Amino acid sequence: MALSSPGTGSSGTSATSGSADPSSTSGPSGASGSSGPSGTSGASARPTRGLLPLLLAGNTAMYALYIGVPGMLLALQIEEIDPAGKVANFGLVSGISAIFATVFNPVAGALSDRSGRRNPWILAGGLLALPVMLLLGSVHTILLVTIAWCLGQAVMNVYQAALTSVVPDRVPVAARGKASAAVGLGLPIGSTIGALVGAAFSEHYRTGYLVFGAIVAATAVVFTVFAREERMPAKAPLPVKEQITAFGSALKDHDFRWAFIGRALLVLGYFAVAGFQLYILKDHTVLPEGLTAEGAVAILAPLTAVAMVVSTVLGGWLSDRFDRRKLFVGASAALAAVALLIPAVSTSWTAMLAFAVVNGLGFGCYMAVDTALVTMVLPKAEDAARDMGVLNVANAGPQIVAPFVASLVVSLSGGYTALFLVAAVLSVLGALAVRPIRSVR
Repeated sequence: MALSSPGTGSSGTSATSGSADPSSTSGPSGASGSSGPSGTSGASARPTRGLLPLLLAGNTAMYALYIGVPGMLLALQIEEIDPAGKVANFGLVSGISAIFATVFNPVAGALSDRSGRRNPWILAGGLLALPVMLLLGSVHTILLVTIAWCLGQAVMNVYQAALTSVVPDRVPVAARGKASAAVGLGLPIGSTIGALVGAAFSEHYRTGYLVFGAIVAATAVVFTVFAREERMPAKAPLPVKEQITAFGSALKDHDFRWAFIGRALLVLGYFAVAGFQLYILKDHTVLPEGLTAEGAVAILAPLTAVAMVVSTVLGGWLSDRFDRRKLFVGASAALAAVALLIPAVSTSWTAMLAFAVVNGLGFGCYMAVDTALVTMVLPKAEDAARDMGVLNVANAGPQIVAPFVASLVVSLSGGYTALFLVAAVLSVLGALAVRPIRSVR
């Protein structure tokens, strides 16, 4: 999974190509070449009745698994297998699976493009999540955990790639703002559900895996039953050579390049810490008596989610009101850096609560306003979908690197304080990266 911007696909594909996050994620990964941003892909004059709630449910289920499995159950499973090497092993498993997701996402998008259908791929990916989660919960070595989670990333990227393409396929341009909001709300809601379910089954993680698989499978069935679909003309994927050329062409543009750099730095800092939250609570934070690390995650996740929702709405509105995108992007990235300093200077539970709120405020505002800023610095209007897909490489690429960076920093420094400081520096650099942008205030 990779964090994706609203209206774009995950893992480096545009939504118009059949494929986080904010927030690939997953899959914290070229566009496969489906529809363009103009809505000429066959989106009907009106979206399917009830489509927006179905999109919200579909994305909520996806993010619940993406947050609850690696953020809680997978971390506990790896710790049980090898307590002494948990940090290095978790970084290895997370990094390899992120690479796998990055490669598989555009492949899955291309397959759904060629078929001209989305629903069968949503259903297949969702139903397969259940047996794959059963497999993941039944293995007992780091190698088999890695293989099983890569399979999990494969089936979830089939689901995600097709689900993300529903917006440009079936929603007219005039309604895409609402559709993007429905998709975007799936991240904070799904994150909260994922954390709560993960915490509830922390002592029985094998059952927890099945619960997450069942949630995705049931949601896939409901979506495909109630969301009508008309077959579209099959589209051939964009050749790899053309995707690489397009990537280089977009980054030659001065303003777009700096927006890309800023996003990559901020996402790297964010996920370097987010991926190791459970271990941070176990080994760095002094929790109140009687509160487990798993219970702490269940408290922190809703706080962060609420803060993200508030700052996403408020930040987007204020940036429109004052017509100052760079100011809000830079300020929110700087706020994220301040948040990361709080647990670096204090190991108290109060510090982690403050971090959860401030970090949610900063990251939510950043993703909302930065996405708007990027749409204003796209090199060519006719290549908007392609270039937004290029931007998502800045979402997905750092998510691949983040586990390796985090495990290296923790291993070399002997603790998590250095990780918070490195992440804060990356966030500051992300804030400074928007300054050279010329065409947007």
